[in-house]
Amino acid sequence: MTRAMVPDTTARRERGATSSTRDVEGRAPTYAPGRPARPASSTSRPSPATPPLTRRRTTRVLADVTAALQAWAPTAARVLLGLVLAWFGYHELVTPGLWTGYVPILAAGSSLAQVLVLAHGWVLVVLAVAMLSGIAPRLAAAVACLLLLEIVVSLTASAGLSDLVLRDVGVLGLAISLLGRQGQRLVLQR
Repeated sequence: MTRAMVPDTTARRERGATSSTRDVEGRAPTYAPGRPARPASSTSRPSPATPPLTRRRTTRVLADVTAALQAWAPTAARVLLGLVLAWFGYHELVTPGLWTGYVPILAAGSSLAQVLVLAHGWVLVVLAVAMLSGIAPRLAAAVACLLLLEIVVSLTASAGLSDLVLRDVGVLGLAISLLGRQGQRLVLQR
């Protein structure tokens, strides 16, 4: 337990300072060069343990936070997957020529490859709108799983295992995790 400190100006004036503190028993704090002032008491006792009431409040708060995270995690995953699909769909629609190299079997400069990239972009945008607005999220996740599985297989077959493939495997995992989730928040229902 620490002793209460009270101002003492006489001891500091003797050392040339303007103010000081003394504990209730009149002892001045001890000073060491390069160290902050400490009270003169030689023993310091540890603070008492956290009271049980505070522990119960902390446990209750943690339980509430965990419950909120469990309730909102599928919704956050759905929105994030929708944003990823919207990002790639938008870029496939705006600049299809940059994406034609990923179309298997066809030449990158062919018009059929550009048509397929545009169709793929529209499918991604439609899935993104469904995911973001909560329209049939499990069906949209199932279609996204098939689409992402196709992307992972074609990228692996054409270029082997790469960072692009692993990124798409992660997005595929996110889509798979949404397949089995019922009772999401912010979903349009009949």
